[in-house]
Amino acid sequence: MSPFAFWQCGQPGCDLRFPAALDDPRAARCPRCGAPTRPGAALSPAVADSHGRFPPAPLEALLDNIRSIHNVGSIFRTADGVGLRRLHLAGITPTPAHPRLAKAALGAELRVSWSYGANGAAMAAALREQGLQLWAVEATAAAEPLFGADLGSPQGPVALVVGNEKAGVDPAILAHCSRVLSLPMLGVKRSLNVAVAFGIAAYHVRCALFGPPPGAS
Repeated sequence: MSPFAFWQCGQPGCDLRFPAALDDPRAARCPRCGAPTRPGAALSPAVADSHGRFPPAPLEALLDNIRSIHNVGSIFRTADGVGLRRLHLAGITPTPAHPRLAKAALGAELRVSWSYGANGAAMAAALREQGLQLWAVEATAAAEPLFGADLGSPQGPVALVVGNEKAGVDPAILAHCSRVLSLPMLGVKRSLNVAVAFGIAAYHVRCALFGPPPGAS
């Protein structure tokens, strides 16, 4: 992969700075005004690739009827970053077999193990029979606030559950969940984007249950 640089437009009054690969011919012209540009110094990667340095945590996730390919791709990236063991995809949730998912997942779909089932409730029941505790991330009346909940030391692995962007988690899946956790909403909106909510919950639960990986910053 070619290193990136921040390019500078030379047109007075425009002065746009933007990132682009050093070998990208399109960067020679300003995307805003079309004037010639000049690159700055090549950038070193901000974070070294740590994939494979730490074993996955006994933490998984069930994604039920997530309709957005972008959201699923983002969740794959989060799952890789947080060290999840496996993703279980159900219903209409796109899988890595979809050609457009790779664009959103940026290779994480090749690193994170996954499975697919048409019936999310049946998949939830099977996971529970396998010894996983299902924790839903959902704003219900009985939900525990994520940051105030005592997550304790669960007996066995945990699977976080997120549901459809509009309908939420299927009640038939909630029936298999031992906990329901909610994120605080301090503004006027009642919920976050599902991929954003999953990212917050996954990192919080990962660190609360298992601590940060040794040497991780």
